[in-house]
Amino acid sequence: MGRGHIGLTGSAGTGKTTLGKGLAARLDRELVAEAMRARLMAGFDLHQLTRAGHRSLLLEDATSLARRLTNDNTPLLTDRTPLDMAAFWLANGYGVEAPAATEALLARAICAMADYERVILLPWGALPLADDGIRSTNPWMQLHFQTILEGLCRRYVVPERLVLLPETITAPADRLGWVLDQLDR
Repeated sequence: MGRGHIGLTGSAGTGKTTLGKGLAARLDRELVAEAMRARLMAGFDLHQLTRAGHRSLLLEDATSLARRLTNDNTPLLTDRTPLDMAAFWLANGYGVEAPAATEALLARAICAMADYERVILLPWGALPLADDGIRSTNPWMQLHFQTILEGLCRRYVVPERLVLLPETITAPADRLGWVLDQLDR
């Protein structure tokens, strides 16, 4: 059984951060922000990394989040899950370049997912992709990532714990209300 943690997952621009802030306030939980987003907002240029540097950063973020989930005794709300890190890894082609590291990363991510009571998967394409200077505005790159992530979630998240937010619910207040109803079940 999970530790009561709730994970938000989905490609960039699906509304994870907005939903996360609302849920954190309503559930009185700490929102663990996505590490990469914070870096990018602080001016970090992901494109300056080598592929090996990017792989190292993904491994670091995945390990850090998995440790936080395991070691924190209070229920958390995370704006990404360890499966997101695995999806980033696979979407960038690192599975081909580093098969042993891929196997280790995915095994760690699958294990860490057991600490989640619920994982809320937000739909791709339901919201317009805003050009905020942080995320890529290429919808096909986001769809590529989302497709990998959805496959990982369907395969490695216990079905009773996976909550699929309908793409027809787009208003932030409606999304928050719908998710809160699902969490009460």
